[in-house]
Amino acid sequence: MSKSEGNLEAPTRHALDWKSADFYSQDSLNKELERVFDICHGCRRCVSLCGAFPTLFDLVDGSSTMEVDGVDKKDFRKVVDQCYLCDVCYMTKCPYTPPHSWNVDFPHLMLRAKAVKFENGEVHFRDKFLSNTDALGSLAGIPIVTQTVNAVNKTKLARGMMEDAIGIDKDAWLPQFANKKFRSGAAQSKAYPVRDGTLTPGKVAVYSTCYVNYNEPGIGHDLLAILDHNEIPYVLVEKEACCGMPKLEQGNLTGVEEKKKINIPHLAKLAKEGYAILTPIPSCTLMYKQELPLMFPECADTQLVKEAMWDPFEYFISRNRDGFLKTDFKQSLGNISYHIPCHSRVQNVGRKTAETLQLVPDTKLNIVERCSGHAGTFGVKKEFHATAMKIGKPVFKAMANNEPDYISSDCQLAAHHIEQGMEEAGLKKAEMAHPLTLLRKAYSI
Repeated sequence: MSKSEGNLEAPTRHALDWKSADFYSQDSLNKELERVFDICHGCRRCVSLCGAFPTLFDLVDGSSTMEVDGVDKKDFRKVVDQCYLCDVCYMTKCPYTPPHSWNVDFPHLMLRAKAVKFENGEVHFRDKFLSNTDALGSLAGIPIVTQTVNAVNKTKLARGMMEDAIGIDKDAWLPQFANKKFRSGAAQSKAYPVRDGTLTPGKVAVYSTCYVNYNEPGIGHDLLAILDHNEIPYVLVEKEACCGMPKLEQGNLTGVEEKKKINIPHLAKLAKEGYAILTPIPSCTLMYKQELPLMFPECADTQLVKEAMWDPFEYFISRNRDGFLKTDFKQSLGNISYHIPCHSRVQNVGRKTAETLQLVPDTKLNIVERCSGHAGTFGVKKEFHATAMKIGKPVFKAMANNEPDYISSDCQLAAHHIEQGMEEAGLKKAEMAHPLTLLRKAYSI
C-alpha cells in the first residue's frame, strides 16, 4: 500500500461488497462517511466538481467544532443527495484513492449510502418512476399514447402540475418518445465477410440502450449506417433490458441485479461468439465495463462481457489502426464544439470520439471536458435542476466558443441540457447533433 501523501499510481477500484450485512448497517456507514469526509475536509481539492463537496465543507465550516465531528450525522444525507455518481472525483482529482492506504472511493461510498436509503424505503416515488425505463419505454411506438405524452411534456400547465405532483422540474428538458422504436425499424446487416483485425473483432453486436430504442432511434440508425458503410457485419442483441444505471443511481442494487440477470446471458453468448458489443450511450457502456463487474466480480460471464464491450468511437479508432476504417469522407463538418461526458471520461479510453471526428477534412473541434451538470435524472428533479444548470454554466459558455456549426456530446441527455443552457444564457444557437450523426453526415450516407 502507498504511504505517500498522494498516489503516484493509477487509481484502482475494489469490488463492491454490497451483499454483506455490514454494507447496510447505518452505524458502520456513518463511521465510514465520517472517516472519508474528514479526509475530504482536510484536502478540499474537489470543491469545484459538483454540489456534494461544497455542501460538505459548508456543513463542516458551520459546525461548532469546524471539523467533521461537529456535523450532525443526519446532515450527511445532504452530501449524499448531491452526488450523482459521475466518478470524476475518483478518476481525476482524489490523491487518496486505492492503492493509497487511506483507500478513499467517494463515489462508491455515496452509492453505499444511497443503497442504505433505498433499503430503508426512503426513496421518492418520482425516483422509482424515472428509473423504470423499460416500463416507460413500453409506451413508445403506441401512436396515441406517444402523441399524448409528448404533447403533455410541452404544455406549461401540465408541466407545472407534474412538478407539484411528482417533483419533475417544470423547466427541465425532457426527452420525447419516438413514434417507432429503433429495434423494430433497424435495417438488417448485409452478409459482409468478417475481417478481424489485430485490435478489433470484425463483427459487431449492437446493444441499442433504452434511450436510443425509445427516444432517439435515429442515433441507432446512424450507427448501423456507419457499420454498413465500413462493411462490418452486425446483429442486434437478441433481447435486452435497461442496463441498470438508473437503478444504480438511486441505490436499488437488487434492481440492478434483476436487469443483469436478463442482459448478461445474451451478451455473454455474443462475447463468446467473438462479437464486439457496441453501446451508443456512454452510461450503458460504463455499466458493463465497470459497475457490473465490480458488483459481480465472481461472475465469469459478466467479466467476459466487460472485455467485449466497446464505446463506438473506441471501436472505430481501433478499427482505423487495424487499417479497416474507411476515411472516404465527402463532407466537412466545419466547427464542432464537442463535450466529453463524465461517463466517457471515466472509461479511460481517451478522446476517441474527438480522434475520429478529426479524421474528417476541414473539420475543427473545440473540446470541452467538464461536467455538463445534467447527470442522468439529477438535472430534471425540482430540487436539483437549478444546481444542474449552475454546474453547467462554464460548459455552456465554453461550447459557444468559436461560433460552432454544431454542438455535440456522446451523452445525448447532456447535449440537450447544454443546448437548453446555451439558449437560456443567450449564447449563439448551433445545431445539436450526436457524434454518430455527424460521422454519418461526413460520410454522406
